[in-house]
Amino acid sequence: MQNFDYSIRTTLHFGKGQIEKLGQEIKKHSDSVLLVYGGGSVKKNGAYDDTVNQLKEHGIRFVELSGVDPNPKISSVREGVRLCRENKLGAVLAVGGGSVIDCSKVIAGCVGTDGEPWNLVKQAHYDKVLPVFCVLTISATGSEMNLGAVISNPETKQKVGTGHPDMVPVCSILNPTYTFSVSKKQTAAGTADIMSHTFESYLTVDQSAYMVDKFAEGILKTCIKYGMIAINEPQNYEARANLMWASSNALNGTLCMGKAVPFSVHEIEHQLSAYYDITHGVGLAILTPNWMKYVLNDKTVSRFVEYGVNVWDIDKSLSPFEIAELAIQKTRGCFNNMGLPATLGEVGIDDQYFDEMAEKAYNPGYQYTFQPLTKADIKKIYRMSL
Repeated sequence: MQNFDYSIRTTLHFGKGQIEKLGQEIKKHSDSVLLVYGGGSVKKNGAYDDTVNQLKEHGIRFVELSGVDPNPKISSVREGVRLCRENKLGAVLAVGGGSVIDCSKVIAGCVGTDGEPWNLVKQAHYDKVLPVFCVLTISATGSEMNLGAVISNPETKQKVGTGHPDMVPVCSILNPTYTFSVSKKQTAAGTADIMSHTFESYLTVDQSAYMVDKFAEGILKTCIKYGMIAINEPQNYEARANLMWASSNALNGTLCMGKAVPFSVHEIEHQLSAYYDITHGVGLAILTPNWMKYVLNDKTVSRFVEYGVNVWDIDKSLSPFEIAELAIQKTRGCFNNMGLPATLGEVGIDDQYFDEMAEKAYNPGYQYTFQPLTKADIKKIYRMSL
């Protein structure tokens, strides 16, 4: 295993009724917040009312920013920065899923930093970050417990990852009942997102981090077991709770400890979201099995064998490539069973921008994955997904 430093700074309050701790947590840091959310779902599932009641009970002044889109836009960041500065707000509170949390993090970073927000996002340069708090309403991105954020700019057709250590939420409230109203489609996409985060950390040539890899296998098995249950029984607390905890642990840094982990498929998918504004988890579900097929070779097959045997319980007596290919088939089958599309054509994407997308997706860091990916390789993966 490689050397690493490990610190998860988020205080999590997990379970029913834990929203009652939100006000006192915020009060430790600020008497005012920007309350950020997306559409009307947070008002239907009770998260909005519960949050506002906490703010009022503890005398916390708040200003609202609503309408944050999936694949959050830089325009929402700019508006949030304006509201924070004009109203002299001291913290940012996200009520929603990964898009709302990501937007909130970047707002928090841009308020205390001079410069145009899009430039700050691209440079990942933030002088001072306001405290960030979160009430989670969908299990997917893990943004409730990490320092990263992804912001889109429709004008430039870019989707850029950014982050800062101080963007890690100070406190996150994780009440699985807030996810009961999440649609079947979004539950499936969220589960695929969790699995993809786990694959990115697990499917590497470095197999020295044994304990971490066993943890990753457990998260994958959790998603496989409880994803379909949550889709078919949306108010099944056990299923929603397990998916919510899997979401946080898939991307809080734990699975990356002790080895190099480039996020290959995520970079390739970000271009789909940037150009076509599709749901991130849907894009990942389409691309991931095809990426697996593309990188399967003599060097990588042993890792796919581990995956097939330990996650899918495939017969170890089969040949390594038979196990690997069956594991990839089962991955595609898992996404299909959840109702997720298998091709780009199903979501209205053709090959018009493949050259541009491959250019933007290319990253020299891909040399650390199973095999180096050139721009031509990335374009082939897009084509395999048509």
